[in-house]
Amino acid sequence: MSEISLKQAERIIDAILARGRRLKCRPLAVVVTDPGASARAFKKEDGAAMMRFEMAMGKAYAALALRRSSSLVRIRNEEKPGFVRYLIEASDGKLFPEGGGMLIRDRRGEVIGAVGVTGDTEMQDEALAAHGIRAAGLKTDADCARIAKDVRLKN
Repeated sequence: MSEISLKQAERIIDAILARGRRLKCRPLAVVVTDPGASARAFKKEDGAAMMRFEMAMGKAYAALALRRSSSLVRIRNEEKPGFVRYLIEASDGKLFPEGGGMLIRDRRGEVIGAVGVTGDTEMQDEALAAHGIRAAGLKTDADCARIAKDVRLKN
């Protein structure tokens, strides 16, 4: 299994933070993980609230754990709260079901990591995650819908 490089992770984070500043987002925190949910890189802007690492990591973890964006995990939580509550407990609280976490795929559609963005609105965090992935020359689930078998664009 291939995994994201440190250089790619840094490119994703820097692109997200730069775009966030251009859009006048609230202070952001961004983590990029490998496919096993170990952090490869993390940055937190000045003024970002405490526990932003844990929130960003929880969003990336949710994407990896359920093989879909964390916004879809949030929707699943609304549909089946008992199921997601079980997953949160089974993961020792690592899974955070809120938008801003996305799988990172290579050109072949293979999952090489995940990104978690937190600090602004859920929709903005999600859009920033996709922007960062693409800015690094990598792909989101939506980009791979036709080439990867395990893509989940809806629950």
